[in-house]
Amino acid sequence: MQAKTDKRARATLFRNRLTEAIQTRGTSQSALARAVGVDRSTVSQLLKGDAARLPNAQVVGECARALGVSADWLLGLTDRPETAADLLSNAASLTEAPRALVDEQVFQWHQEAAGYKIRHVPAGLSDMLKTREMLEWEYAPHLGRSTAQAIGASQDRLDWMRGSASDYEIAMPLYEVESLAHGEGYYRALPREIRAAQVAQLIDLTEQLYPRLRIYLFDARRLFSAPITIFGPLLAVLYIGQNYLAFRDTERVRALTAHFDLIVREASVGSRDLPAHLRALQAETGLAP
Repeated sequence: MQAKTDKRARATLFRNRLTEAIQTRGTSQSALARAVGVDRSTVSQLLKGDAARLPNAQVVGECARALGVSADWLLGLTDRPETAADLLSNAASLTEAPRALVDEQVFQWHQEAAGYKIRHVPAGLSDMLKTREMLEWEYAPHLGRSTAQAIGASQDRLDWMRGSASDYEIAMPLYEVESLAHGEGYYRALPREIRAAQVAQLIDLTEQLYPRLRIYLFDARRLFSAPITIFGPLLAVLYIGQNYLAFRDTERVRALTAHFDLIVREASVGSRDLPAHLRALQAETGLAP
């Protein structure tokens, strides 16, 4: 609960913040008076008067509007000078999501969050986990002749992510790896040798990189998640197809983190059990080496 401030202290804080806002805005007392619709002497009194009284709500609101700050900030009710509209604008942003490998925006987010835990529910199989042959099969229709160059350029970024100081938790639905192993659904046209190599790589990665890389499988009949990546406490990003919707406000980041943590708690296959589960799929589908 915010500490109660006496009237004189509140009035002093208002004068200080009004002065700061005028200086930051680069305006004058006369210009502010015209924008607010009061005499210049009224503004002068607001800035220099010794009385413990605050101006009425109309004057406070008009001053805030004219100076582009929050009325709550002028009154000392918040330490954020931005208006509610500016706060909302800064809290969420929409950016383009190209159909490509690790794009520049995603890589920048990973770099920004270096050292924090990164939680990820991919749209399919995470690019970080794919073999080169898998990437070539998946991205050739989108990248055409530049596929090899794009994969080569992205490999350094994928290696950076794997070698960064961040811990990674990845949660995928059970059907993703089962469809991969059986060559069903999205993976129906994927050659058997590529599927076999991909499952083998998943086993290698989950064993070699544990516990810094932890992969969980959840039952999509019980839980649902949109594709999402949570970069520590900094931001959470939803993938919606053509765009990323990024949230930086603490409340939403915490809510989406809690959503991810629920998926992990309710996972059907934990990170420790994943290699055994994958080996069972190898045996079941004849993909074992």
